[in-house]
Amino acid sequence: MSNGQKQLNAWSGTFGEKYVERNNVTLEVIEKRRYAFNHIFEHIEDSDAPGSILEAGCNIGINIHALSQITDAALHVVEPNQTALNVLLESGVVPASQAHQGSLQALPLKDSEIDLVFTSGVLIHIPDDVLEIALSEIHRVSRKYILALEYFSPDPHTVPYHGHTDFLFKRDYGSLFLDTFSDIEHVANGFFWRRTTGLDNLNWWLFRKKIN
Repeated sequence: MSNGQKQLNAWSGTFGEKYVERNNVTLEVIEKRRYAFNHIFEHIEDSDAPGSILEAGCNIGINIHALSQITDAALHVVEPNQTALNVLLESGVVPASQAHQGSLQALPLKDSEIDLVFTSGVLIHIPDDVLEIALSEIHRVSRKYILALEYFSPDPHTVPYHGHTDFLFKRDYGSLFLDTFSDIEHVANGFFWRRTTGLDNLNWWLFRKKIN
């Protein structure tokens, strides 16, 4: 079994359910995510605001709760763990028709279906053998924008994660996108420092598909 399949099986099963138990949708957490997305969206012209947004790997939907409060875009989600997806669906923030059980290895959406596709702390859990597939799926589904909020390191390496040594990877995800796809351009990037934002020291990168 490939590392990618092992990861997917883990997140779909008990390992993923334990992650659900460690997280809660609270007003404080939502407010911090609202701050983050408002800051990122300042780099998108109002006239080009996305009409649809997909979070690939949404878990219980903290980001989606925040986005529902700051944008009128149609919100879509893909999540491998059905328990996490059920928690989000019970909140009513996303209609069932726009919530899919699935993974970054095979996003269940059409080519160029969504204006903005993003991940938040998800690419860091994708091993080398399926990373290019995951990036390609994000690129395939995106019509305009690609956004990644992930841990950064100029030198790729793994970090111990809840008893596992091969479940969390730090890389330069911004460069990976630019080096892999010639039809995207850098829009903006930044860093959310935990001390002032409450977010987990995340780097973010925003790209736009070039207009032909």
